Amino acid sequence: MIFTKLILAHLLGDFILQPNSWVADKESKKLKSKYLYLHILIHTILSFIFLWDLQLWWVAVLVGLTHFIIDASKLIFQTIKNKKNWFFIDQALHILVIAGVSFYFNEFNFEFLEDQNTLKILMAALFLTTPASIFIKILLSSWTPVPETVSNIQTESLSSAGKYIGILERLLVFTFIMVNHWEGVGFMVAAKSVFRFSDLAQAKQRKLTEYVLIGTLLSFGMAVLTGILIK
Repeated sequence: MIFTKLILAHLLGDFILQPNSWVADKESKKLKSKYLYLHILIHTILSFIFLWDLQLWWVAVLVGLTHFIIDASKLIFQTIKNKKNWFFIDQALHILVIAGVSFYFNEFNFEFLEDQNTLKILMAALFLTTPASIFIKILLSSWTPVPETVSNIQTESLSSAGKYIGILERLLVFTFIMVNHWEGVGFMVAAKSVFRFSDLAQAKQRKLTEYVLIGTLLSFGMAVLTGILIK
């Protein structure tokens, strides 16, 4: 597949064969950096090597040209504040170009959307992200710890870390159930219990312990129940 070959070339060119010193030089000198053009040349050559077809030379050139336009735009508009956002925008645009080329060669179709089982799995995975977090938050709203405790916890933890930990754990539990590896669910419960134990022991507050325990059981319970319903 052209898509697979171009993705391999992209991973090698954008990550493996691009030292941090090149990235730093490009960010400081922007379009005047020689490493920008060397990077594009390497990427184009890699695309041609992986395609290994003279009739597809224009694909390698197209990928290289669009790669230059995307990287140049990133260097021009990127700032310290939006650097993280531009990284994901940059990667998404590169993948869209590759997907567009693959779509041109009829490598992609959307027949999977006609499969009811696939749609059910996608629906369940989507539910276990933000919607499930909102459900759990509302269910726990009447047992929220005192403001002082919440304030102390927030100052000692990453912003929105609990939300994303919950989403990841639910998706992992759901995945384990769908592939019939229930032992993975037990591992997740044990791992989270170990990491949470020290925090709860230091807090020495029974209400906080019960609050965290209920939230954890609700999160795992939703993921398990969703997995069972889909199967």
